Amino acid sequence: MGLSHPKSLALLERASQLIPGGVNSPVRAFRAVGGSPVFIAEAKGAYLTDVDGHRYVDYVGTWGPAVLGHARDEITEAICAAARKGTSFGAPTEAEVTMAEAVQGFFPSMQMMRMVSSGTEATMSALRVARGVTGRDGIVKFEGCYHGHADSLLVKAGSGAASFGVPDSAGIPADLAQHTHTLAFNDADGLRALFAARGGDLACVILEAITGNMGLILPTEDFLSALREVRARHGALIIFDEVMTGFRVHRGGAQAHLGFDPDLTCLGKVVGGGLPVGVYGGRAEYMRSVSPLGPVYQAGTLSGNPLATAAGLKTLELLGREGVFEGIDAFSARLEEGLNALIREGGHRAVVQRAGTMFTLFFSDRPVMNFDDAKACDHKRFGRFHRAMLNEGIYLPPSGYEACFVSAAHGDEELARTLSAARRALASSAQG
Repeated sequence: MGLSHPKSLALLERASQLIPGGVNSPVRAFRAVGGSPVFIAEAKGAYLTDVDGHRYVDYVGTWGPAVLGHARDEITEAICAAARKGTSFGAPTEAEVTMAEAVQGFFPSMQMMRMVSSGTEATMSALRVARGVTGRDGIVKFEGCYHGHADSLLVKAGSGAASFGVPDSAGIPADLAQHTHTLAFNDADGLRALFAARGGDLACVILEAITGNMGLILPTEDFLSALREVRARHGALIIFDEVMTGFRVHRGGAQAHLGFDPDLTCLGKVVGGGLPVGVYGGRAEYMRSVSPLGPVYQAGTLSGNPLATAAGLKTLELLGREGVFEGIDAFSARLEEGLNALIREGGHRAVVQRAGTMFTLFFSDRPVMNFDDAKACDHKRFGRFHRAMLNEGIYLPPSGYEACFVSAAHGDEELARTLSAARRALASSAQG
């Protein structure tokens, strides 16, 4: 017998009259797991509570920002203190300068940066910088990597590795999509071949260097070598989209984890402490092209918003304390070890892939290396597993293509609850 959600169902019916699908972001609809969304009333620490009073151990963490746990007292107090001074100024503040200094402390490759209001704005702006400084129109992205909903990035691959892209969403002009080239993640040879054929037309390569939007996948050494080669030989900029991985797979993001300095970096989520924030930045020679110093225009009324800046600053201050990130990483490793033990114990066709405080459980009999591998996983079983875990009071991302997130608020009690639930959910989901 599953949990009952009458209030959530009633809210979904109301919402569906006014909001497409009843949700303000598609994955929240739970359609990928064959269920209906639960509406959340409050969150604290490692837990969510829905409108029907059910409490869940949370592994979504508002898709990453809640690295220290939900509604951490120091962060909510910082937000309230900032709000009492004014919620928006549309003018420079000292906090913005302090934020830039704090971010650079974690990400030395970001010699200069600009705050925006979302991850999508950050990636969109970074692409504009890359095109502006190179004078080229073409960009390269990888299938399964999501960089926000800007038109240039909602593009799927054409008929061949070096072909033009085609729109992956209605409403995107084909003339714009043709400038985006899409390859398979970890396809080092395909990347080299594309640049050999069209390198003079390509401004940049944008990627989640450790992916989160098709589940957690690590790059191969050959793939990283190919990125370095196309930069050196063809002058293309390498943009790391670290909206998910920033402060998550390592204090200094995927670039610190992998030992790779990109030309430009995009941040979001954790850097705003759960409030809407994005940051893009990189080598000073490129960022000096941004207005008012240069010809690349970008602006935003709410950029550097004082509430979001206060939340982000406090989050980074706490995360930077000795042992904090290490503690979250250690819990993640224990959870990974426990899940792997359950998989071996039950003979399940599943793999756990983890980096730092992010992980994905794939229902696959081999490691997942790209989007084709991710699509080949047993997503029907993931749906059954997700529903079983929800009924056990464990809240997972409602899609087999997403990463889970751990926080500093997760501890021994949450680990025991999660593994106990997972043992039963793995067994029941195998029944089909």
